[in-house]
Amino acid sequence: MAAGVVLLGVTYALFNANLGQQYRVIVKGTYLSPSAGATRPPPPTNDVYVMNKDGAVLTGSDAERVLEQQREQVRQAAIKSLLTEGSIALLAVGALAAGFGWLVAGRVLAPLHRVTDTARRIAASPSALHERIALKGPDDEVKNLADAFDTMVERLDHSFDGQRRFVANASHELRTPLTLGRALVEVAMHRRTASPDVKELGDSLLTINARHEQLIDGLLILADSERHLSTVYPVNLADIVNHVAAQLATEAAAAGVELIRGPGEAPTRGDALLLERLVHNLVENGIRHNLPSGERWVQVRSRTAGDHVEIVVTNTGPEIPPYEVESLFKPFYRLGAERLVSTKGAGLGLSIVRSVTEAHSGTVTALPREGGGLEVTVTLPLDPTDAA
Repeated sequence: MAAGVVLLGVTYALFNANLGQQYRVIVKGTYLSPSAGATRPPPPTNDVYVMNKDGAVLTGSDAERVLEQQREQVRQAAIKSLLTEGSIALLAVGALAAGFGWLVAGRVLAPLHRVTDTARRIAASPSALHERIALKGPDDEVKNLADAFDTMVERLDHSFDGQRRFVANASHELRTPLTLGRALVEVAMHRRTASPDVKELGDSLLTINARHEQLIDGLLILADSERHLSTVYPVNLADIVNHVAAQLATEAAAAGVELIRGPGEAPTRGDALLLERLVHNLVENGIRHNLPSGERWVQVRSRTAGDHVEIVVTNTGPEIPPYEVESLFKPFYRLGAERLVSTKGAGLGLSIVRSVTEAHSGTVTALPREGGGLEVTVTLPLDPTDAA
């Protein structure tokens, strides 16, 4: 459009310069009469002369004035025609160029949008590493970029998948010696000749063995929750809240923690066992990491909020700095050095929660409560059937 404006301006300048040249018409010898093809002898003068429509011959200043008027009329008409028709042509060509450029740009950028959307989905959820762009079309720069991106994602997928398989296989292999060791300790403890020292040592060994088994179970669940969910079913989180609250009621009562449930309707789709483990870990974490005395409680609620469902678990507990909250979701991370030797957990509870949430295309956030404790909110997509 800018080049068209410049071209139109240059054309106008040249056209105007050419029309502005002064020409003198000197006729010697013969002149044309109004009748086509007829000639008459020239008048007795060598000056400029013109013939009007009535056949009268004008010479001198009268002839020059008539020529100047006609030349100015032609000039004004030509300039008006150039500017009007040129501007119309410029707008038409500009509109066609803009439309054609928009179509071409959209066609060229469409594969890039596809690459961007795929990269955004993979970045939002590691379980989406199985996705590929698989761009079809000419072997140009955009297709080369898409193919390189597919190759990179495929290698990452194989790497993560191999890591998950290794964790699962190692956990399975470790179960056998732990089970065998527990059996040997129990046999030694229950012998008639076992001394009190042996029984005390056996109790300590069984406690350590149970903690190791819990760690292996957590690793297995973590590896299983990081895989892509190929099959999902309708699940109501209200049922899971009731079920988990009933399971942990005894542990909460033994710890002196009040367990408050609020099972609201929250239909979603996913793996029921993994979602149960998610809620179980949140509630269990709230019970085990609570205040040592005083008013202690854990509240678990499910609800529907717009186009998604939520699980909210809130508990009383020690003060947690805001900058430490995100670290709680890292595997084996413990808040406070005094908890490093704790046998209450393996440090995988919230890591499993995040992995299960991401496998279900959801998000999990945690906020410190005023006065101590934590509020964890898990957001999952609403079941599309129920939303309809």
